[in-house]
Amino acid sequence: MYLCWPDIEMTVTETLITINSKHLDREVTCTLLLPDEFTGIEPLNLLLLNDGQEAENLQLKDTLQELYNNNRLKPTAVAAIACGEERIQEYGTAGFPDFKKRGTKAAAYTKFIIAELLPEIKEQLGMEVFGTVGFAGFSLGGLSALDIAWNNPDVFDVAGVFSGSLWWRSKDLGKGYTDDDRIMHRIVRESKTKPELKFWFQTGTKDETADRNRNGIIDAIDDTIDLIKELQAKGYTRDDIAYLEMVGGEHNVATWARAMPKFLVKAFGK
Repeated sequence: MYLCWPDIEMTVTETLITINSKHLDREVTCTLLLPDEFTGIEPLNLLLLNDGQEAENLQLKDTLQELYNNNRLKPTAVAAIACGEERIQEYGTAGFPDFKKRGTKAAAYTKFIIAELLPEIKEQLGMEVFGTVGFAGFSLGGLSALDIAWNNPDVFDVAGVFSGSLWWRSKDLGKGYTDDDRIMHRIVRESKTKPELKFWFQTGTKDETADRNRNGIIDAIDDTIDLIKELQAKGYTRDDIAYLEMVGGEHNVATWARAMPKFLVKAFGK
């Protein structure tokens, strides 16, 4: 049973973390957004966010502040991780590059998250245990977040996928592609375990115009719905999976900024 957080005034503050990652062989910067005052029996929640360089454009700090002001969010630390120049190699599915060999450093990125970033955050905050721990991202960063959470359910409780690149495939469309070539779908389908996770997906009806199977539904929505079906076939229920389809939503930061409060409240709300 969850206990209520007391209704106290909270102000969101920013702290910059810099890590010289041996796994990525580069410097990684991360902005840690924190409620400056919190009390309670439950530990602080934690959200890792890919493409953290977009935090300002996402109006992330203002969104968190508004949710706290409206008493809708439990105290949650958000670590906005800036991507590097090799984003398209570091994001993706660990061990499974796509047909163009993109995502070759996804396994190294996973090691950075688990072995370097999380220990640094714990040290910075003086905490060993968090409440709910989530990982979220946008587009290819959403695929990355989902893959890392799926493979580390002992660390993460929830994955948030905004306009996820769930088309990520092992075969080109003109080279005999079928829907079975979608990598994340195959990972879920062939997994011998059912990780203890919750999932939150968002798409926009204007995410793209591509429609591989010409069924009148854009691929971004088809791929997301099909992944939800794979999860349901694995035994997950509607209580485990949330889906937000935004009419007129586009594949851009402005759309994701509008969706962010809904995700935060679902994952970390009171």
